[in-house]
Order: sequence, then structure tokens, then C-alpha cells
Amino acid sequence: MEEARRTFIPAAGHDWCLPLYDPLVRLMGVDQARRALIEQAALSSGQVALDVGCGTGSLAILVKGLHPGVQVAGVDPDPKALERARRKAMRANVAVRLDRGFAGALPYPDASFDRVLSSFVFHHLRGDEKAKMLSEARRVLKPGGSLHLLDFAGPEPGTDGFVARWLGSRPLLLDNGEGRIVTLMREAGLEDPRKVFGGRIVLGLFAYSCFQAAVPQEARRAC
Repeated sequence: MEEARRTFIPAAGHDWCLPLYDPLVRLMGVDQARRALIEQAALSSGQVALDVGCGTGSLAILVKGLHPGVQVAGVDPDPKALERARRKAMRANVAVRLDRGFAGALPYPDASFDRVLSSFVFHHLRGDEKAKMLSEARRVLKPGGSLHLLDFAGPEPGTDGFVARWLGSRPLLLDNGEGRIVTLMREAGLEDPRKVFGGRIVLGLFAYSCFQAAVPQEARRAC
């Protein structure tokens, strides 16, 4: 009952915008950043991967298309986005498991996945939801697994340009700085958290960053 009462931000901000979401994302150049995220995750056949906040399924479907031997699941709280994701997966002729759930309460057993990926979702999480999401990613990852997080960059010292500084100061991005994300990953029990690459989209106006962190191997956890 508690989960049913929880609220979430729809993929496009509002339900009526959902049909425009995928064309807008392509226009922004997000697909290129997502491909870089997948390459950085170093997936291999036989692994199991989870896309947290999968929305309309673009990242999960892309992972499956590029790595047919990887089992892929996506989770999102928005039933309308999930239904669109199912239709997209059918058109792409790929098998992707799609589940309804929240990033801070993933509906999976401990140590279920080799990789957890997430793209442009983290900035939507408010208050302690960011910490909960990272703790849940840590929980569902297998020993030796890793988290790969792609999102808009928050405010950083020395940011050039008025527009870039203004965007970085928006409420959704204020808690999305590199130092803050790395600290939250470490506090969640993830090992060696770090930013691995960054870039810009939409005529260079929007900066993004990709972070990686690992779950210690089982032998190391026992120490």
C-alpha cells in the first residue's frame, strides 16, 4: 500500500508529454551518451544487467540490441512509460524484462545483477532518495559487479559561461555535483567511486557526467 501511494516524476515531466519524450531525447543527443555508458560498462555474454529508471526503455533496449547474450531488465515507477517500453521492445524484437518499481526499493533479491545502469534519472531523485537508490543498487549487485550512472552534471567550481552556471544552479541539479555523487556512492558501500567521463549535449549547453563504482569481491568483503 505504501508503494502505491508514492509519487514520481513522469519520464517527460507530465503524462501528456510522453509521446514527445523519445523524439526530444534523440534531438538532444542523449543516445550518443548512452552508447558511451554501455561501452564503459564492459558487458559480456551471460551477464545480467538492470536499467534503473528505464522510462520508455531506450537504454535497456539498446543494451539488449548491442549485447544479445546479456539478460536485461528495466524498472520504473511509471506504468505509462513501461507500456511504451514494452511496445518499443516488441518492435525491436528484443526480450527485455520490464518491472514496475522505485529506485529506492528495487523489487529484486540481493545479488541479482552483474551490472546496474541508469541514465538521466539521478537528478530527479529528491532528499534521501539518491542515497536510497545507491544503497539499493549496491544490494542487488553481485560481488564484483558494478554500477554505471549517467546524468546531468551539477554545479562545479570554474564552470564557464552564464548559461552553464545557470543550468547547474537549477534545484534538480544542485545536489548533482561530482563530489557529492562520489561521496554518496562511497557511503552506500560501493568501492572506488569515480567520474569516468563527461561531455555536453544540446549545442554544448548541458553538461553530463558518467560515474562508476564497484561492489567488492566476496573475499574482500569478508575482511
